[in-house]
Amino acid sequence: MPEASTPNSVSENAVVVQRAYEFNLWLLRKVERFPRSFRFSVGDRLVARAFDVVEGLTAAAWARDKRASLERALSDINGLRILLRTATDLGLLKDNAPEFVATKLEEIGRMAGAWRKSLRP
Repeated sequence: MPEASTPNSVSENAVVVQRAYEFNLWLLRKVERFPRSFRFSVGDRLVARAFDVVEGLTAAAWARDKRASLERALSDINGLRILLRTATDLGLLKDNAPEFVATKLEEIGRMAGAWRKSLRP
């Protein structure tokens, strides 16, 4: 049985994918500036996890069973939070970057969580 959707749900769900994509672009530019000693360890893991989030959200947008893709994306968001906290504690993210990261990941996580909640069990 197909999952219920409202006329606006497709466009609303596309918004979370777009926000995650924009966050990835921002993060890629930050990781480029990491010191070489962290660029290929912490930086690569950050970028890979951020792409996993976008891929999971995109898969959910197109999948028949959206719940599994959303669960994976939400798990990746939590993993990304830990990696970004590590980068902040190592001094790799400076200025207002930690606040920006927290705000953006909270927004993306909230939107993805609401999307998951809107699906019938």
